[in-house]
Amino acid sequence: MNNRPHSSPPRRIFIDKQSPKVFHALVQVSEAVRATASEAGLDRTTVELINLRVSQLNGCAYCLDVHTRAALRAGESPQRLGILSAWRDTGLFTPSERAALALAEAATDPVNAAAQAPAYEAARQVLSEDQISAAIWVAVTINAFNRVSIMSKHPVPPLHDNK
Repeated sequence: MNNRPHSSPPRRIFIDKQSPKVFHALVQVSEAVRATASEAGLDRTTVELINLRVSQLNGCAYCLDVHTRAALRAGESPQRLGILSAWRDTGLFTPSERAALALAEAATDPVNAAAQAPAYEAARQVLSEDQISAAIWVAVTINAFNRVSIMSKHPVPPLHDNK
């Protein structure tokens, strides 16, 4: 039996604040990736779909909040955002978006080699090599941000609206 008094878990260190130079470098990588995606012809909604799908897989509440709002600002529909986790089961996503999402999932679980071959095969049918590279870089980058936020336990601030 544990006779220690109940205590709250230790406060997490916000590693982005604790090591700002490293976080700033990650932000710079993100900016370069966003520019690369744009230059490759991946539109902003596809980039945000990748950010959201990877954040769903990783369970990053903070990044889900940030990128849901970014996707809405980019013109994404609430319907598609609501069903993103089941993107394979609907016809609401374009072949290019489907290919990018499959690549993002493969990049998020890289030990699942079985998912990589079909993701690449599908991507090669509808995306250029520059777009394939950019989609993977978007996934790699949001995976890094997910880990920063998850390990830091970044809180999701409530939105103050009229509800």
